[in-house]
Amino acid sequence: MAETLLHQLKRYDDARENFPGEHWVAFAAGLGLWIATRKHPSIAVRVLASVMGTLLVARAATGRDVPAPLSRLPFANRPSRASDLIG
Repeated sequence: MAETLLHQLKRYDDARENFPGEHWVAFAAGLGLWIATRKHPSIAVRVLASVMGTLLVARAATGRDVPAPLSRLPFANRPSRASDLIG
């Protein structure tokens, strides 16, 4: 295997067009996972949902054609600004 599955998926994702609102859907799904499982009795479910939610929010904040509010998230590929700090 000259090319890993991850590289094949990245190449496919780079070649396709974004659908309208793609970043917002990923952001909402990530937040939904965090909220829906925050009081789940199983620690494994909470950990998996936290990881998946974080990955979805990171996916929403990176890539092409990122909406301005999402581009301010710390996952975005840009230099840090003083306004990024909370508090």
